Amino acid sequence: MELSETLTLMNMILEKQNKEPIHSHDQKLREIGFRSLDFSELALRVEMTTGKELNFDASHLRKIETVSDVLEFFQECA
Repeated sequence: MELSETLTLMNMILEKQNKEPIHSHDQKLREIGFRSLDFSELALRVEMTTGKELNFDASHLRKIETVSDVLEFFQECA
């Protein structure tokens, strides 16, 4: 899955909550209001889009702080 596709999905989730779209890959998730529940929704959407089940462990999730971290994470998993 392309980074731009993942970013589009992230923005769709934020838009659904009436939040501002992502302006930079350096933005911190806390600053844009992207929560763990949103991350779970994104993971489900990525799985549905790619048709693949994602496998990852919690230790990787703890290191995710920015939009770029999320994009790289899904690039590696998908």
